[in-house]
This record gives sequence, C-alpha cells and structure tokens, in this order.
Amino acid sequence: MHGHNKLSGYTVIVGMMICWQQAAFAQLIQIANPLSTINEVGEVVTMTDNVKVYGSFHFAESCTFDSERNLIIVMNAGNRIEEGDDDGYVSLINPDGSAHTIRWIGVNRDGLELHDPIGSAVRNGLLYTVDSGVVRLFDQATGQPREAFPVHGSTFLNGIGVTEDGTIYASNTRPEGRLYKVTADGQSSLLVDGEPLNEPNGVAIDPNGNVVVVNVGDNAVLTFNSDGELIQTEYAHEAGNDGVVILNDGTKYVSSVRFGSVSRIRPGQEAEVIAAGIPSAASMCYDSTQHQLVIPMNNNNSLAFVELDH
Repeated sequence: MHGHNKLSGYTVIVGMMICWQQAAFAQLIQIANPLSTINEVGEVVTMTDNVKVYGSFHFAESCTFDSERNLIIVMNAGNRIEEGDDDGYVSLINPDGSAHTIRWIGVNRDGLELHDPIGSAVRNGLLYTVDSGVVRLFDQATGQPREAFPVHGSTFLNGIGVTEDGTIYASNTRPEGRLYKVTADGQSSLLVDGEPLNEPNGVAIDPNGNVVVVNVGDNAVLTFNSDGELIQTEYAHEAGNDGVVILNDGTKYVSSVRFGSVSRIRPGQEAEVIAAGIPSAASMCYDSTQHQLVIPMNNNNSLAFVELDH
C-alpha cells in the first residue's frame, strides 16, 4: 500500500532508518492499528468495546505476553507451502481471546521479511522470533524490524529463550538435535549437540538464568547452565513436547503438541496433568496479569486458554 488511502485504516510509521546486522538498511514497515473502519464522513472509527472479534490466525505456532499493553503476541507462520514464502505475520490478541490487531506486523510486505516465524520471546522491549535459520528482532512497542541474526549451521530452528543480558538460546529440532547460543550482538555458536537433546523444541529461561529445553522425542525437561552443562533433568507426564513456561517460583508448565496435555512440574515434585485433549498444543506463553496459559494450536488456527490456580 503506497501513498494516502482513506480506506486503509492504517497508519504509516515514518522516522529514522534502522540498520540491520548485516549492515544493509531496512525501510520502516507499515504497522496496523486496532480493528477499525472508515465512517461515512471519512473518519477512522475504532471498534467499540461491546464488539468481540475472534480469530486471525494462520498456523499459530507460538505466543508471548506483552505485560505493558496487556496483549498476547501471536506468531503466524503463513501458508507454509513453498520454501521461501515471505508471508508470516504477527497478531495482537486481547486476554479474553478476542482480536485486537489481526496483522500488527505483516499488514503488507513493504520493508518486511518474515517467512515462518516459530518460537518467540520478549525481553527488554524487544520481540524475538526464529524464522528460517534467522533470529529476528522487532521493537516490542512499535513492531518495527531491528536486527536479524543468522544462526550458522542450523537446519530447523524452533524454540527460543532470551536472558536478561540479551543472550539468545534457540533449539534446532531436526535432523540434528542442537541448542545454539547467540550473543546480544549476533554471534552464534553451538552450545549443545545431540543427547540428551531428542528433537528439542521449546526453550525458556528459569529464574536463575539457566536454559530449560523440552524434547519432542521424549518427555525429558532439561536444564542447562550457560556453558551448556546439564544440571537437572525432570519429566513431563507425556512426550511430544513443544512449549515450556516457567514461573517466578520455579514451577514449570509443559505442553505436548503430539498428545495434547499440559503438565505442571512444581520444584521437587513429579509432573501432574492440569489440562488435556488440546489438539496440537504448541509453544505456549504465560499471561502474568490474568494468570493464564495461552496455547497456540498450529494448523487448528486457534488459541486455547487455561486459567491457573491462584
């Protein structure tokens, strides 16, 4: 979309250019406003509070929670038909599951490269996602692209966790099970190669800054320190795991994308199932304001919500 179009309902963000990590310059992208229309006199009218719209997903693989805006950020992997399709997008969802902004990032492709965003995380005002061998960063408030860090040697990046200092940990699910480390300035290295990783998927950072990884290939919940040393092994109720969430008290929640359960692992205790029967329970996030888990359901194009005990 170019120029001024009264029917768009979108605001074109203009400003300073942002330098990509590869030293190329990326133009600012167009970001969508919340759902709205143009009325008869040509004014933008934001949808009233008594209307709820649900949906907006296309192969929703992961989500993360923006506590500043009280919104759920959902990654959509697009059509996934041809390799190189540049059709991924990001939705903003209200905590009740209704749509806030259907295509917040990805309203058009001008200046945007986003193919199949999978795992995601937020930290210190940045949104991180893994996308076809690259870790992409966006401004969490504006949605504008920031750096893009290639992860050399990766074949299928999947989960992602980010520490307070901006260090990125990303899983490589197949064909080799690996865990990569990417520094805040984009230098990638192989941290863990092979066992005990078994089709590693979800990644999260625990309150002590350790890296927790769940496997698709078994039910292990693995905790590594920053040097890649395995320091703890726990077990979810079922295998086939995708998502992992860790609360401040160390309680872990693990979602099984293959078998549909959500396990809770309290420190020092065995796993217990708190929810089940969720088709394709993928890389979930924790809504710390409403105290609920939000679980993308991949090709079901839906989100599941699980309220947690207080």
